[in-house]
Amino acid sequence: MDPIQLILLAIVLVVVFFYLGWMFNSKIGKKSIASSEERAKQIINDAQKESNNLKREKLLEVKDEWYKKKTEFDNEVQQKRQKVANLEKQLVAREESTEKKFELVLKKERESRQLEKEVQEQKKLIEQKLAESKKLEEEQNLRLEKISGLTADEAKKMLLENMVNQAKQDSTVLIKEIVDNAKAEAKKEAQKVIVQAIQRTAADHTVETTVSVVQIQNDEMKGRIIGKEGRNIRSFEAVTGVDVIVDDTPEAVILSSFDQFRREVARVSLERLIADGRIHPARIEEVVEKVKQELEEDMIKEGENTVLQLGLHNMHPELIKHIGRMKYRSSYGQNLLGHSIEVAYLTGIMAAELELDISLAKRAGLLHDVGKTVDKNVEGPHALIGYELTKKYKEHPIVVNAVGSHHEDIEMEHPIAPLVQAADAIS
Repeated sequence: MDPIQLILLAIVLVVVFFYLGWMFNSKIGKKSIASSEERAKQIINDAQKESNNLKREKLLEVKDEWYKKKTEFDNEVQQKRQKVANLEKQLVAREESTEKKFELVLKKERESRQLEKEVQEQKKLIEQKLAESKKLEEEQNLRLEKISGLTADEAKKMLLENMVNQAKQDSTVLIKEIVDNAKAEAKKEAQKVIVQAIQRTAADHTVETTVSVVQIQNDEMKGRIIGKEGRNIRSFEAVTGVDVIVDDTPEAVILSSFDQFRREVARVSLERLIADGRIHPARIEEVVEKVKQELEEDMIKEGENTVLQLGLHNMHPELIKHIGRMKYRSSYGQNLLGHSIEVAYLTGIMAAELELDISLAKRAGLLHDVGKTVDKNVEGPHALIGYELTKKYKEHPIVVNAVGSHHEDIEMEHPIAPLVQAADAIS
């Protein structure tokens, strides 16, 4: 081929290759654009799905939080309703108690009116009987005047003269006996004069409290003490015999009873139940019984320590138990044990001044109110109950007499007896 043909052929080939390259590039570009569009659509779809998933998760979290808050609110409302219900029950119980007391007052008032009416009728009947008796007496006097031939004034005069003559004879004999016994009784009478002077130093004391206060950690504990429908507090009151007052006093429960021993048992038992946390009827009975036994043992130890403190010996164990019980009794507002120890010391001091038996004086002073420790079902003055008790356990006759006579229920037989009376008044 000649050069021109070669050049033409080369040009044709370049054009052909250029055309083919352009066609190839056009097809690849279209495919790339289509692929990018599909990828964009896929990314958009994935983003929408992830957004929906996040939306659902946030909705679930919001619902969970709302349900939790709703549950807490419902629990709080339920607790407040329960507290209001308990307060309503207490209020109803107090109203019922007030109504019962009011009915009792009305009943007593009716009985009082009936009794007053009966008394008035009895008074009228007595006045009628007195009038009849006076009339019969006047008739009887008239008959006697007719029978004796003497007027009433003449009979009175004759009777008085006879009585005066008899009295003169009796007084002569009595004066002689007094003179004969005067020297023998001189020392005894002197001691009595001194004792009577000591008795002028008497003083009074005032009353102890009849309630105990138990501190609690928080007011929620009050609900546990009361128990479901009040069963715990009813069980506690029944077992201990003490009234439990749960009122608006913050972090405190009040125990009320005139019996100091029962009140102490209740106080210690309640403190232990609160510390333990288990409060139910069976546990209450168990704790109260255990505390009673412990306090009984404590009373015996207290009695033994008191006897040792005063330097006394050979006292019957039962009397020592009664001395220990004095710790939970009172005498005109004083603790009975403290009062009795004080009386024992005072009696011993005065006996030493009068050269009397100091040991017997202390025993009599310590035991003078022992009758107050005997069961309340035993009737009679405490001095006579103590007299029988000390006599039963073979105390010295002087001690027995001093115990029985310190309120003059029986006659005093020894100077130690009025010393005990004086020391009791001083204390």
